[in-house]
Amino acid sequence: MLVWFCRMKQYSLTLSAFLFFVLVVGLSWAGTLSSYIQLVLMFVGVNIMMSSSLNLVNGYMGEFSCGHAGFMAVGAYAASLVTVWCFTAESVFGPNLLPPAWAVVLFPFILLFGGVIAALAGLLVAIPSFRTRGDYLAIITLAVNYIVKSAIENIQPIGGARGFMGMARVVNGMKEVADIPWMMIWTWAFVFLTVLLIKRFVSSTYGKGIIAIREDEIAAEIMGVNTRRAKMVAFMLSSGLAGLAGGLFAHILGYINPGSFGIMKSTEALVMVYLGGMGSLSGSVLSAVLFTLLLEILRPLQLYKWVVVPFILILLMLFRTEGLLGHRELTDVFPILKRIFGSREEVHAAF
Repeated sequence: MLVWFCRMKQYSLTLSAFLFFVLVVGLSWAGTLSSYIQLVLMFVGVNIMMSSSLNLVNGYMGEFSCGHAGFMAVGAYAASLVTVWCFTAESVFGPNLLPPAWAVVLFPFILLFGGVIAALAGLLVAIPSFRTRGDYLAIITLAVNYIVKSAIENIQPIGGARGFMGMARVVNGMKEVADIPWMMIWTWAFVFLTVLLIKRFVSSTYGKGIIAIREDEIAAEIMGVNTRRAKMVAFMLSSGLAGLAGGLFAHILGYINPGSFGIMKSTEALVMVYLGGMGSLSGSVLSAVLFTLLLEILRPLQLYKWVVVPFILILLMLFRTEGLLGHRELTDVFPILKRIFGSREEVHAAF
């Protein structure tokens, strides 16, 4: 009985996430949630992926990247171009290559392809960037953000500054196979995958090396950490997850343009990271939820919301410099959560 109870504690967090997933998808399918609420929930999921992936570099590794929207744009356009080319007739590439119904099976793989392209773009940035130190990475990533945005604006076959559309027809093709909220399903499935992947990564031996680099890079290198390789892996993983979020963002809206991935989008990601706390995965998730809801509440203010949001950030920097959670997780702030869900060490100790 004790062993069974410990096993249930080990998987209780996964079970809770699964129940949340079933509840959200079920309510969306039943029509209980309005289209607006569904859209906000999907934006919450995309922002969780954005904030947690950027926290991998800015929080756990201790570097400063401020052009995360550029990698999001790469993933968004890469995934959108492939899905429209494969499953949509009358696209800029000619007739569709595959039947639209096949999108149900191939869509997640195409999203992963967009993430891989974004990760490769991150590698191209990481190779020269990590020869520098300090604030130079921030300048380089900011420049890359502008380069990606300007490049897309000048590629006319994919819409240029007008933007690119056709992703809504891909989603409609999936709905013709089964009338269920496909984008809600894919969004939250990849959110859980992203959070689990980052949690596993930072808890691994390789992830501990990343944290050691943040504390003292020279000491980490003396102790045998290949700092250059570790930085590149972390940066590629962060960029790839941002590209994955971009692919979801493009198919949720059904339309994208380069202006969606400007410096303001990168600023949103930075705000969420520092609001939740550096090096806190729970903080990234919590801040993404709060910040997305705050933007929706302030939407009637239109442009004035970008006066209110920075003001809130200034207050946070003055009175809560470490963010909501700092380098802690929710289980550290609320020990009762650790007793409810248990930890892997506690489960193994019970055997």
